Amino acid sequence: MAQLIKLQDYISRYEWDTYRYPTRYIRQKKGQWERLYEIWQQPEMKKSVVEEHEEASKEGIIQRWKKRIKRKDIYVESIESINNQTDEYESLPGTERELKQYFLDRLFDIQMKWATSTVSRVSIVDSKFYHDELLRFLLQRFPDTYFIMYMPVFEIKQAPVESDILLISPLEIEIIHFIEVDDEAVIMAGEERTWTVTRGEDNERVINPLISLKRSERWIQGILRLHNMEVPIKKTVISRTNRILYATAPYQTKVVDRLDFESWLNEKRNLSSPLKKTQLHVAECLLKHSISHSIRRPEWEAENDL
Repeated sequence: MAQLIKLQDYISRYEWDTYRYPTRYIRQKKGQWERLYEIWQQPEMKKSVVEEHEEASKEGIIQRWKKRIKRKDIYVESIESINNQTDEYESLPGTERELKQYFLDRLFDIQMKWATSTVSRVSIVDSKFYHDELLRFLLQRFPDTYFIMYMPVFEIKQAPVESDILLISPLEIEIIHFIEVDDEAVIMAGEERTWTVTRGEDNERVINPLISLKRSERWIQGILRLHNMEVPIKKTVISRTNRILYATAPYQTKVVDRLDFESWLNEKRNLSSPLKKTQLHVAECLLKHSISHSIRRPEWEAENDL
């Protein structure tokens, strides 16, 4: 499952410690899956696991926060929560395939938490992101070594600007713009400011996605130059639902329509490469220039009152 390192202008744990979280996520995700799979295979383990969690829940919330801070373990309230919903152990899926999807859905919830909070601060999140099918799709279909910045907001010349989706692999940055309409429509690409969506005899104009991609590319290049970094940047227009037709291929931009999408996706999924130091540095630099809005966690306010 890809790692959501930034969601719009919400505070992210990855911006707190970009080098630590990705590797721990991969390692502990593997361990948690193995434990969950073992419990699923041996139902008699459920009772003891539930009892452990019930005992742990007796600790007060402030005491738990103090323990986490004392250990300086910024990772604690994270992947472990996959197995903290004890009532769900009584109704685990019946098949291995369903169990994997169950696990991915729990990971999605945790990734959303990571992308919208830190130990001491939390962002007020628009509920639409919890039901965002595209966001869930991207996170669940890409390997752990991919970082996703989903519509990140950067500060460029003291002004907030929203970028397209960034897919940061160990090898490159890919800026992605999805354009998807009803299945019957065909998208006609061109060099003008607008593209045409054709439905039978009806035509509709939509903004040319290349405009947004070029703008995002310019911002990303500017940030990397500030840090003396040179990383390959690609631009891609994607439609999972429609054909995209054009007379001339867009300049320095890949177009992936519904006929090419599975091939494009498999190429990404088949990338065999560990996390790279350059990749982590790129993520750190982009996060430093992104905007984050948040408030102090209620738990910390309660501790201050005490």
